[in-house]
Amino acid sequence: MGTYRITQKAPAGHMNLSVIIITRNEAHNIGDCLASVAFANEWIIVDSGSTDGTVGIAREAGAQVIETSEWPGFGPQKNRALAAARGEWVLSLDADERVSADLRDEILAAMTESRHDAYEMPRLSSFCGRFIRHGGWYPDHIVRLFKRGVGSFSDSLVHERVIVKGLAGRLRQPLIHYSYRNDEDYLRKLAQYSSLGAQQAFSAGKRAGFRTTLLHALAAFLRCYVIKCGFLDGKAGLMVALCAFETTYHKYFKLMLLTNKGKFSSK
Repeated sequence: MGTYRITQKAPAGHMNLSVIIITRNEAHNIGDCLASVAFANEWIIVDSGSTDGTVGIAREAGAQVIETSEWPGFGPQKNRALAAARGEWVLSLDADERVSADLRDEILAAMTESRHDAYEMPRLSSFCGRFIRHGGWYPDHIVRLFKRGVGSFSDSLVHERVIVKGLAGRLRQPLIHYSYRNDEDYLRKLAQYSSLGAQQAFSAGKRAGFRTTLLHALAAFLRCYVIKCGFLDGKAGLMVALCAFETTYHKYFKLMLLTNKGKFSSK
């Protein structure tokens, strides 16, 4: 395992920038992620029980690590990290994301010009080693850079988003996202996201049956592969569409189980 060290390299005159990241067992990612944002002034990690060396790597690199014992969901956990940030600007990252040199320069320029209080950026994601440019995966604009006090995260268990006051500007350079590294990573995320998605939907009052489950899964495949032109990515595009089908099916299947459990428990 490599040794990582980040230093405060933000050019003089630039606004303070805090990078916030939540982690759990991200030893294979966190070093490279932090190295890509070495230009920031501080790095805040909120870790929820890693057992693989993530905390040690992050601290050795110079990040402040806050360890938590419980998991409140993605949104609340990111708000914990946000609450610890001290910079005027905040950049939110996932451990499997990287800031390129071109995006770094654009971020620093946006902070200096300060035309907006928040900025969204495109995200270029990979699927098992292949970057995907269709199927709804790209440009996938997301707000990640904002002035502290202007933005916060939704309380969603999964698929959280930054809620900002006013309109956000838009950067051009993409955030690089190394998602679904291999089949094990895919299956782990499938189980995690489908369970959290089902729980979140159930809490919001949604219910599902077998017909609903199948129709949502089929719609997800068609939207990804046909409507969003996933077929232009070749075999990788087909795999991504099948992933959309499977993830959606498992989410609604688990929601169906929660629905039936609620029916039986109410009798």
